[in-house]
Amino acid sequence: MRGSSLFWTVEARVRARWPDAFCLSLSKGVHEGQLRARRVAMSDIDKLNVDSVIARLLEVRGSRPGKNVQLTETEIRALALKSREIFLRQPILLELEAPLKICGDIHGQYYDLLRLFEYGSFPPEANYLFLGDYVDRGKQSLETICLLLAYKIKYPENFFLLRGNHECASINRIYGFYDECLSPDLHSMEQIRRIMRPTDVPEQGLLCDLLWSDPDKETTGWGENDRGVSFTFGADVVTKFLHNHDLDLICRAHQVVEDGYEFFAKRQLVTLFSAPNYCGEFDNAGAMMSVDESLTCSFQILKPADKKKFNLGSLNAVWPVTPPRNTKLKDK
Repeated sequence: MRGSSLFWTVEARVRARWPDAFCLSLSKGVHEGQLRARRVAMSDIDKLNVDSVIARLLEVRGSRPGKNVQLTETEIRALALKSREIFLRQPILLELEAPLKICGDIHGQYYDLLRLFEYGSFPPEANYLFLGDYVDRGKQSLETICLLLAYKIKYPENFFLLRGNHECASINRIYGFYDECLSPDLHSMEQIRRIMRPTDVPEQGLLCDLLWSDPDKETTGWGENDRGVSFTFGADVVTKFLHNHDLDLICRAHQVVEDGYEFFAKRQLVTLFSAPNYCGEFDNAGAMMSVDESLTCSFQILKPADKKKFNLGSLNAVWPVTPPRNTKLKDK
């Protein structure tokens, strides 16, 4: 293919619209008339350190899949706006010279995107054309689109992105990318007060997170939950939440802990589990926390009973350990 040109026609509004739609989705429904907010965002473009963004996005190589990358909203907005300038500046009909590596749908599978770069060489060692559908369905659409846009900004003449049908705000609202752009943080207690009852537990959103999220010592910010639903959160999330809501301690359950209680985030969160020898499998203690008039907390420990006194085999058959949420859904 040396010396020949490769042609791709791009939908007429590709260059003008899809990064803009991404930016609008990110800002949680900001409509096109909010020009003042747009001008403020444009001022952040000059502050964008694209090398720093790329370095952080690549730091997770070798980590377990699902580890999130911490980028600020200002950085993400600047990526969208800066790349928009480049898309508008370049022609709508791409005439690209070989050699060239061409990639299809990514759909938020960020770690597989990194594997593609490992196989084909990271930019600028190779020229790339991506054919669209970068977001939705996968769990890390935000990291995916941010790395692609960062490379587009860094290597505008060697890295090319076409628009797919998922580069559209209305589609993003249905298939997952829009939800990734909304913080999993609980912003106010009023959000809990507004939850209508009776209600079933949804598969995502605030109510789901209240019931399914877990602390994780290895996580900074929010991470993927091995249960297959909701998130894990780090000590920094706990500290920020307590500060924002003028609280001293979070008390939660939901996980077996060996001693019946376990502190997290420098004693800012405590997990309580009150069923000793859970399902006859864990040999854990149970605990009860008491809070006195001075708000001092103390714990009473319930040791596991003698296993020989109980027939636990039949119990396990009837009440298995709580499965991950995705397993539960498959059984329906």
